[in-house]
Amino acid sequence: MQPNQSFSFTESIEVPGSPSSASVSFPTVHTTSPAISSLPVFGEAPFLDSRQSPSRSFVPGTIFPTSPDEMGKRRKTDPADSPSLQSLQGTIIDDPQLSPLVVKHHHSFTSSLGLPSQSYSPLQSPILSDTGSTRIDDDEEAQRKRYPADKAYFIAKEILTTERTYLKDLEVLTVWFRSAIIKENAMPEGLMTLLFSNIDPIYEFHRAFLKEVEQRLALWEGRSNAHVKGDYQRIGDIMLRNMHALKEFTGYLQKHDEVLTELEKATKRLRKLETVYKEFELQKVCYLPLNTFLLKPIQRLMHYKLILGRLCKHYSPDHRDYVDCKDALKEVTEMTAQLQSSLIRLENFQKLTELQRDLIGIENLTLTDREFIREGCLCKLTKKGLQQRMFFLFSDMLLYTSKGVTTTNQFKVHGQLPLQGMIIEESTEEWSVPHCFTIYSVQKSIVVAASSHVEMVKWMQDLNRAITVASNSNEKSDMLLESARCNRSNRSSDELSLEQESEDDTHSSRSSLDKQTYHRANTTMHVCWHRNTSVSMMDHSVAVENQLSGYLLRKFKNSNGWQKLWVVFTNFCLFFYKTHQDDYPLASLPLLGYTVSTPVDSDNILKDYVFKLQFKSHVYFFRAESEYTFERWMEVIRSATSTVGRSNLLIQSAEKETALK
Repeated sequence: MQPNQSFSFTESIEVPGSPSSASVSFPTVHTTSPAISSLPVFGEAPFLDSRQSPSRSFVPGTIFPTSPDEMGKRRKTDPADSPSLQSLQGTIIDDPQLSPLVVKHHHSFTSSLGLPSQSYSPLQSPILSDTGSTRIDDDEEAQRKRYPADKAYFIAKEILTTERTYLKDLEVLTVWFRSAIIKENAMPEGLMTLLFSNIDPIYEFHRAFLKEVEQRLALWEGRSNAHVKGDYQRIGDIMLRNMHALKEFTGYLQKHDEVLTELEKATKRLRKLETVYKEFELQKVCYLPLNTFLLKPIQRLMHYKLILGRLCKHYSPDHRDYVDCKDALKEVTEMTAQLQSSLIRLENFQKLTELQRDLIGIENLTLTDREFIREGCLCKLTKKGLQQRMFFLFSDMLLYTSKGVTTTNQFKVHGQLPLQGMIIEESTEEWSVPHCFTIYSVQKSIVVAASSHVEMVKWMQDLNRAITVASNSNEKSDMLLESARCNRSNRSSDELSLEQESEDDTHSSRSSLDKQTYHRANTTMHVCWHRNTSVSMMDHSVAVENQLSGYLLRKFKNSNGWQKLWVVFTNFCLFFYKTHQDDYPLASLPLLGYTVSTPVDSDNILKDYVFKLQFKSHVYFFRAESEYTFERWMEVIRSATSTVGRSNLLIQSAEKETALK
C-alpha cells in the first residue's frame, strides 16, 4: 500500500549553510515557584508537565550570552510548520474531558509571544485543544508536495528526526548546564574539564553529522535534479563514513562512567553545586533527570545499530546502498559490543542516583554492588486497611515508602527489608484480597496486594530471583532463612507488620497531590504511583532502545481538523513541541497504563496510519505520515504502555536473542 502523503509533514529540512536551528535560551532559575499547582486524582487521568520558560539567551556551542534581538535574527521559524501562536497561550496541557493536570501559567512566555497574559480554566487546553490551532484539513493536504514513498526513505528519515532530538539532548549539558554552573561558579575546574572535555567533542561531531543527514534527505526528497538519477536516494555512504569516525570517540564514551561518578560525588560534597544541580533540573529544558543526558551518547550508538539493521533487512543484497549500510552496521556493532558493559553500569548507577534524590530516609543508596531491579505501586495491609505504598526492589533489599506531605514531593522510606532469608508466599485466599502475597523477612513480615494478577506475578518472580541470588552470596543465608520461616509460622497479630501509620502517612496519598513544588510529575516513580503499576530495570533497558522522534498529526476532538506537533518518545513518555527547533517540551504524556491500538469503526477516523491511545475514558488519535512510521510509533508506544504489552515485548526480545544464538 502506498503512503497517503498529501498532508503537512514538511519539515523545511536545513542544509549546510542554512541558519542554525539549535539556538537556545538559558532559563532563569526558580527556587520557590511551584512547577505544578494541582494533579488529577490517582488513576483518573493522564498528567503532563510543563516548567518555567527561559529568559536569558545563549548561542549553542558557546557559553557567552547574546542579546534577544540577535537571537531573533539567528532563529529560523517556518510558520507553516507550527501551530498558531494562539494555540500556545498558557500551559494547561490536556483535553477538556481528561480532568487535566493544571500547570502554572507563565506570564513571560505569553508576553514574549505578544499575547495577553491570562489564566485558563482546567477545562481548556490551549496546546492540545480544538481552538486557535493550525489545522491540517483535506483542502490543504491536497496542495502538499508528495514525498518519496520508498520505505528506505522513511528509515533514513528516522535517523534525521532522532538525531535532531539527540543533539538537543546534548545541548542540555554542553550549553544549558554549563551556563548554569559558570554563572554560579559552582563546579571545581577539574570536574569541569572532565565533564566538558568528554562531551564537547561528541557534540561538535554530531552537529556536523546532522547537517550531512539534513542535506542528503533534502536531495532525496527531490529538491534538485539529483533525485532523477537516484544518486542521493541512499544513506549508507554517510552512515559508514560517520560510524567509522565515531570510533575515535570510544575513549571519551568509556570515561562517561567516571564522569557520572565524579559528578555525583561532587554534588554530595559541594552545597553550591548541589543547589545549582537541583535548580537546573526544575527548568523546562531539563525535561528528564539531568544525569540521564550523560547516557545519551552510548545509547545513541544502540539506536544507529537498530536503524541500520532495519535498512539492511529492507534492502536486497544487490541494492546500491546495501554494502555501505552493512559495513556501517558492522562498525557500530563493534562499538556497542565494546561499550555494552559500560552502558549497563551507567544505567544502573543513574537510576540509583535518581532514587537517592527522590527518597527521604535512606543514605548511601549508590553502593557499588547494588543493582536496581523494580519500582512500583503496591497496597500494604495496615491497621487501617490497605494503604498505597511505593516499593523499590534492589539486589540486596526491598524498600517501601509513602508519598509524604513534603515541600519537595519526595517519597519517605518506611521499611527496609533485607533479601537474605526472605520468603515470598501468595496469600490471596487467606486474606480475601485479590492479587495478594506475603513477604516474610528476618525483621518482620508484611502483606501486600498488587493491582492485577500480572503485576503480582512480576513482583513475585523478581523478588524470588533476587532472593535466590542474595542468599547464594552470603554464608549466613541458612540462618536468616530459618528466621524468616519462624516469622511465617508465628502469625500472631504483631508478626505481620500492621503498623499504625503516622498522621503524615494517612494523608500522604491525598494531601501531597496539592503540594507539588519540586520534583517533576512525569518521572517513572511518580507515574507508577499515579497509574498503580510498576517498571523493571529490564523495561528501562528496552525503553532506551525504543526512542523515537518526528512530526505527528493529532486529531481534534470535535472536528475533522488535525494539529501538527513535534513529538519525542523517551522514558515511557510522549513529549510535545511546536516544532523540532524548540528547546523544551510544552507538554508531556506519560504512557504507563495506556493501551495503543488502531481506531474502530465507531471512532469514525477515515484516514490512514492513525493510532489510538486510551487510558480509561481518555482517548487520543495520532496520525503518522507513512506505513513505516506508523508501525514504528505503534511498536515503541506498545513497549511503554500496558504491563501486558511490556511483558510481551520482553518475551519477544528473549525469543529473538535465542534465535540469534
